[in-house]
Amino acid sequence: MRKTTFAAAALLAAATLTLSACGSGDDSKSPVAVVSEESGSTKVPTVLDQPFEKPGLVLTDTQGKKYDLRTETKGHPTLVYFGYTHCPDVCPLTMNNLAVAKKALPKAEQDELRVVFVTTDPGRDTPAELGKWLNGIDPQFIGLTGDFATIQAAARSLGISIEPTTKDKNGKLVSVHGTQVVAFSPKTDAGYLLYGEDATVDDYTKDLPKIVKGENP
Repeated sequence: MRKTTFAAAALLAAATLTLSACGSGDDSKSPVAVVSEESGSTKVPTVLDQPFEKPGLVLTDTQGKKYDLRTETKGHPTLVYFGYTHCPDVCPLTMNNLAVAKKALPKAEQDELRVVFVTTDPGRDTPAELGKWLNGIDPQFIGLTGDFATIQAAARSLGISIEPTTKDKNGKLVSVHGTQVVAFSPKTDAGYLLYGEDATVDDYTKDLPKIVKGENP
């Protein structure tokens, strides 16, 4: 386990964490900024000494209904990830890793866990598109879409930078976004763990039993 002395405010000041231009077709897929990089394994969570407050994010779920993140996930172990369905690499890999790790939990703990995917590309990720994509990964996963500025502000409150969808040099639409998974404790509802895009399914499988109890891995 990697214990960091970086407070949430320090992460916010860094403003980027790790950014990835998913599917851009060039070297911009590489991280452009890394916060709290330390020697040793990077495939372990970063434990925040000052956890993030859960964003007061109200968006639309895959059923077209209003979803209040704080209210709906209160008291539940919750994993939040910002990405988009047209991403060909990091986003589907991350979500599939979480899906595989989730299946290793007892059924009752699977039902307690909330995995929330917030789109960074709301122009294309309609509720129907999000639902279709997530159903192919794990039907219990929650997909949220809505106003980009609202999504961007929520991500920023977690130290994750996202940018509006743009065209790359080949004319392909891409969404540049931070690639962290934030784990929120069921005990405090605070975000106390960060996983980078290099986290493996084994990392999540090992850590989820403790995360669902609000413990440090």
